[in-house]
Amino acid sequence: MDSKPKKRGAMENGDTGEDSVLATLIGNGDDLGPLVRHAFEMGRPEALVHQLKHILKKKEAEIEELCKTHYEEFILAVDELRGVLVDAEGLKSDLSSDNFKLQEVGSALLVKLEELLESFSIKKNVSEAINMSKICIEVLELCVKCNTHLSEGQFFLALKTVDLIDTNYLQNIPVNAIKIMIGKNIPIIKAHIEKKVTADFNEWLLHIRSSAKDIGQTAIGHAASVRQRDEEMLERQRKAEELNVSGLGDVVYSLDVEEVDEDSVLKFDLTPLYRASHIHSCLGIQEQFRRYYYKNRLLQLNSDLQISSSQPFVESYQTYLAQIAGYFIVEDRVLRTSGGLLSADQVETMWETTVAKVVSVLEEQFSHMDSATHLLLVKDYIALLGVTLRQYGYEVSSILEVLDNSRDKYHELLFEECRQQISNAVSNDSYNKMVMKKDSDYENIVLAFHLQTSDVMPAFPYIAPFSSMVPDCCRIVRSFIKSSVDYLSFGVNSNFYDAARKYLDKLLIDVLNEVVVTMFQSDGIAVSQAMQIAENIPFLERSCDFFLQHAAHLCGIPVRSVERPQASLTAKEVFKTSRHAAYLAVVNLVNSKLDEFLALTENINWTAEEISENNSEYMNEVVFCLDTVFSTALQILPLDALYTVGCGALEHISNSIVAAFLSDSVKRFNANAVMVINQDLQKLESFADERFHSTGLSEVYEEGSFRSSLIEARQLINLLSSSQPENFADLVIREKSYNALDRKKVASIVEKFKDSADGIFGSLSTRNTKTSSRKKSMDMLKKRLKDFN
Repeated sequence: MDSKPKKRGAMENGDTGEDSVLATLIGNGDDLGPLVRHAFEMGRPEALVHQLKHILKKKEAEIEELCKTHYEEFILAVDELRGVLVDAEGLKSDLSSDNFKLQEVGSALLVKLEELLESFSIKKNVSEAINMSKICIEVLELCVKCNTHLSEGQFFLALKTVDLIDTNYLQNIPVNAIKIMIGKNIPIIKAHIEKKVTADFNEWLLHIRSSAKDIGQTAIGHAASVRQRDEEMLERQRKAEELNVSGLGDVVYSLDVEEVDEDSVLKFDLTPLYRASHIHSCLGIQEQFRRYYYKNRLLQLNSDLQISSSQPFVESYQTYLAQIAGYFIVEDRVLRTSGGLLSADQVETMWETTVAKVVSVLEEQFSHMDSATHLLLVKDYIALLGVTLRQYGYEVSSILEVLDNSRDKYHELLFEECRQQISNAVSNDSYNKMVMKKDSDYENIVLAFHLQTSDVMPAFPYIAPFSSMVPDCCRIVRSFIKSSVDYLSFGVNSNFYDAARKYLDKLLIDVLNEVVVTMFQSDGIAVSQAMQIAENIPFLERSCDFFLQHAAHLCGIPVRSVERPQASLTAKEVFKTSRHAAYLAVVNLVNSKLDEFLALTENINWTAEEISENNSEYMNEVVFCLDTVFSTALQILPLDALYTVGCGALEHISNSIVAAFLSDSVKRFNANAVMVINQDLQKLESFADERFHSTGLSEVYEEGSFRSSLIEARQLINLLSSSQPENFADLVIREKSYNALDRKKVASIVEKFKDSADGIFGSLSTRNTKTSSRKKSMDMLKKRLKDFN
């Protein structure tokens, strides 16, 4: 059927336009809702209903017309439809049967399918649960491992585990409670680790501070051992060089160098420091830890630099200095091995602070020290401290300069100690020549200090020309040299021989020589003691060469360089001067002893009427005293000193005789007194001649004699005894016979000469003649001397 002609026919039958549109919409099966809604909105639903009825009528008419047109076909279709309906009923029955059968079979399958779907759902849930459980188990295992590490103190591993949980697991934990719990505890664990590591580090700080003293003492002890080996090696080298120089043969020596790793010698554990530094680095607070470490170590340093007031510095200096050494040895290793925990500037700042404080402390303590031994002990330890810390790169020159600045103070203390020791040695000397019974004594006393006068070994027992004060003083000086060189060595200046030589010279001159001079110039010293001291001085002078060589040896200077004459000590010349002063002191002592007997103004009758045939008693005592002096001097002094002492004593007697004539207590004297003194003088001259020959002086001084020391007294007595004393006014005669006399003295003496009138010159005529002649001559001499004056 063709619907288009139908529509066109409708329009031809006078359908309105609205009916046509509505019919088209219905015919096309379009939705009429909008049209219906529009009609109601416009308030015209009746028109729409009318149109729908009109269209219904038209459709009924069309259906009726269509049915009429296709009636037969419709009947056939209905028949076919009925057949189809029968078939459909059969088919429906079959389908129902099949459906029943299918339902019977499918119901079981459906149950299985539901079970399968449920199993699939359970499996999925279980898989998800297993995966969630695995994640939770892994996280919990890491938590357990972290707790284990924490309980075992393995904080780095614990921190790595926490970081692993935080980075890889925390956001993937399916259980929210666990996730929240772990997320909350991670910062707590990190804070706990930081706290524990800081606590362990603080314990290490206390431990390393308490260990610093042992570390410093070990390092300083090692430096002392190295120094001792070096000294022994240098000693062997010097001996070998001296043997080669002396031509005793080639000596082969080798230098054994022992390489010692300082880190292996000084064993201290920095592991807690490394651990703390690394963990703080892992926590991201490395800079905070650096500041914390530097602050605490600086506080420890400031505490270590304080001097203990509970004990003297001489008892605590080793602990004080060893603590400082240990501190900076630790800091050096921290600087080298901690990976930037300390900077070089920080260490330098700490060191500069320490140097300033130590210098201040040492200067203060040195100023209060009153013992050279204590000062030397402190100096030696400071020198070792300098050697030790210089090996670690620290600049120690400022500290060593304190030692150089204190060397005068040290030597002044050493001088005082030596002065006391030398004074004791001199005052305790028996002033007897030393007796050596065996060669070992000779070697230890004579050869040890180069006191020998011959290279030939003497026969024993050997009587040395000096007393015990000589070797005793030599030992004291040798000890001084050792102490002086010990202080001067290992300082800022390596060439310290000149300083050692200067201090040695000062000791010999200002201490040893002064003590010896003071001793022989002191009151109450016996003549024999003064003689022995005078004899000891040349041996002290002789030992100066040994002292200089010994100082050079200890300073490492070749001995041959100090054997030149221009290199000798000034003290040698001083000792020579002192030796002459000692001889003069002996002469003065002898003269003082003689003065006890030479009271001529009391012992001589200046106006005697008779001449005694015997010598005066005082002269016998004088001769006896001289005999004792000469005997003692001959045993102690060399011949030249004996000659000096003898001449001095006799000259003093001569001066005393002349002085007696000049004394104010002698108002006048006569020829008898002159004759008595002449007898005494002759006895003295005989004694002098005998001693001059018996002592062997005549062989040494062929042109001299003891008699020449009495020349002034002899010429005066000759003049007063002369029959023509006026010849003294004759220049030629005076120069020949009276050249030792002074005109003024003679003038004073002859003024006192008053010759006796009786009982002197034999017979009266002869006496008168001689007396008159001599008196005239004497008066003439008086007149001429008076005119001359």
